[in-house]
Amino acid sequence: MTKNIRIADLPDFDMARQLRSEEDIAAYVTMAIEDGDASELAHALGIAARARGMSEIAKSAGITREALYKALRPDAHPRFDTIIRVCAALGVRLVAQPIHA
Repeated sequence: MTKNIRIADLPDFDMARQLRSEEDIAAYVTMAIEDGDASELAHALGIAARARGMSEIAKSAGITREALYKALRPDAHPRFDTIIRVCAALGVRLVAQPIHA
């Protein structure tokens, strides 16, 4: 006999739980960059920061936790230096590649 499962009974998916290593974070951020949407990149960095701990990432990036939340919300457009500092705190870096490689 099979038991029916209601969608409402399923746990919510949390991408932050899937980002267990720097390699996972790098792959996830790369996908966001490839989408070409700056707000999606901010959102992806926010999820990665949450996976590592917002307080720890904020401290490493040299900004307040509140400012980090604000800079990395889904509709945000953070400054490039903020993105670079957050990436460094996450242990990843942005890399430019030729489009036609």
